[in-house]
Amino acid sequence: MIFKEKASLALYSLVLSVYTVCAFHIPFFTYLLQHQEGGFNGVVLFVTAALLLLSINFAFYFLLVFLLRKVGKVILAFTLFGDAVMLYFVNTYNVLVTDEMMGNVLATQYSEASGFFSWAFVLYVLVLGVIPMLYVFGRKLDYGSWKGFAGFVGGALGLVALLVFGNMKNWPWIDRNSTELGSLIAPWSYIVNTFRYEAGKRQKEVKEIPLPDPVSVSDSRDVCILIIGESARRDHFSLYGYGKETNPYTSRDSVTAYVADASATYTRAGVKAILEYKDTPELYEILPNYLERAGVDVFWRTSNWGEPPVHTEKYYRKQDLKARFPEADDRYDGILWEGLREDIAGSEAEKVFVVVHTYTNHGPSYFGNYPPEFEVFTPVNPSVEMGKVSQDELFNAYDNSIVYTDWLVHQSIEILRSLPDRRGCVLFVSDHGESLGENNLYMHGVPMAMAPREQIEIPFVVWAPDERLKPLDKVGQHHVFHSVLHFFGIESPVFDEEMCIFAD
Repeated sequence: MIFKEKASLALYSLVLSVYTVCAFHIPFFTYLLQHQEGGFNGVVLFVTAALLLLSINFAFYFLLVFLLRKVGKVILAFTLFGDAVMLYFVNTYNVLVTDEMMGNVLATQYSEASGFFSWAFVLYVLVLGVIPMLYVFGRKLDYGSWKGFAGFVGGALGLVALLVFGNMKNWPWIDRNSTELGSLIAPWSYIVNTFRYEAGKRQKEVKEIPLPDPVSVSDSRDVCILIIGESARRDHFSLYGYGKETNPYTSRDSVTAYVADASATYTRAGVKAILEYKDTPELYEILPNYLERAGVDVFWRTSNWGEPPVHTEKYYRKQDLKARFPEADDRYDGILWEGLREDIAGSEAEKVFVVVHTYTNHGPSYFGNYPPEFEVFTPVNPSVEMGKVSQDELFNAYDNSIVYTDWLVHQSIEILRSLPDRRGCVLFVSDHGESLGENNLYMHGVPMAMAPREQIEIPFVVWAPDERLKPLDKVGQHHVFHSVLHFFGIESPVFDEEMCIFAD
C-alpha cells in the first residue's frame, strides 16, 4: 500500500512537483502557447518553462519538508489549497494574480467573498486541493541525509540556473510578458505578490503626509455629498448614450455627466485617487481629513472597504447604521442613506461633507445587489460563475444594479433639495470600471498597462444647480479634491484651478 511503505523525499517531492505543474498551470502554458512565436524556439521555450517549474517546485518541496518535517507538510498542504483557489479564479474570472489583485483579496470581507462561492468552487478545492492533501500527510517518508539534501536541492537549483542562462535570447520576450506569466505560476504568484503588496502598503501608508493648512474664506451654508461608486463603467450609463435606460432618475435631475478615466483598476488605488490632491505613490492627507481640519463637518458611510485612513468620528458602516435604524434593510446599499437627511439637518457646522462609499455594482453577484423592484431588465441568471452566464443575462443583472445606483444618486439630490437653507452639490465618481466578458475578462484588477477600456472608463456625474461648470472634454478622479475645495470656498496652496470643474 502506498501509505504504508516509505518513499524517498526526492520521489515525494517529484510527484508533488509534477502534480502541481500539470494540475495548476494549464492557464500558464495556454498563455505561453498563444503569445510566443512558435517554431523550434517556441518548443524550446515551452519545454524550458515546464522544466523550470518542475525544478523550482521540486527544490521548494524538498527543502520545506526536509527542514520542517510535519510543519513543512502543513505548509505544503496549504499551498495546494491556495493553488486550487487560485486556479478557480483564473479559470472562472480570467484574473491575473498580481500584487494589486492580492491587495483586493486581503481587503475582501466575508460579505464580498461569499458572493464567489459556488459548487464549482467547492469541486476545485475538494478535487484539486483537499484530496491531494491525503497524499501529502499520508505518505511516509525516508528523509535521507544532509548529503542527499545538498545533492538534490543543489542539483535542482543548478538545473534552474542552466535553463535560465541557456535561454538568454528569450529574456526580452519573457520580460515583456513577465506580469502575465508570473501571475499564473502557482504557488509563487499569490505568495510573492502578497509580500509585495504588504511591503508596498507599509512603505506608502505608514504615515500620512500633512498638507498645508487650509483656510475657509466662505461663510455660506454648504453641503456636498460625494458618492464613490464601485465597479461602475461609463458605457453602461444611458447618460453617456447607452441604449438601455439605466439612468431614469438622474436624467430628470439636470445633472452633468463628464467623460472620465480611472487612475487604477482596483478599489484601494481608485478610492485613494478620488480623495488625494495629486497622482502620487505617497499617502498625503486625504480630502475628508483635510476638510475636517478646515472646520467642515464630515460624515463617512460605507458598505465597502479599501479607503485610506479616515479620521472623522462620524464613520458608519452598514452594521452601525443597522444598529441605529433596526427597521432598515441592510441587504442593499440603500441603508447608507438611512437618517442622512436628519444628520445633515442636525449639523451645527456651516459646511457639511458626506462621503458614501457604495458596493452595488461589484460582481460577481450583481443580481443580488439591488432590491427586486429594480430588476427592470430580464432575464437574469443568478449565478456567480460569470463565464457560464450568457452576456445578455450578465448585462441585464449589471444594468439593473446601475439603475439602483442611479436611484441612490437621485435620493442624494432629493435630500439636498429638501434643505433649501443650504447650497448643495452631489458628485458620483466610480473607483474603476468593470469587464463583463469582453475578451473573456470579468470584473476588474488588470494592471493599468494592459487594462481594457471597460475597466478604466468611469462615470463622473455632477449635480450643482447653483454652480457654473466648466465645459471640460475629460476629467479624472483627482478633479474631485480640487472641485470640492472650490465648492466649500476653502483656500489652500495645493489647490489647482486646472483640476477644478467649477468656473468662477
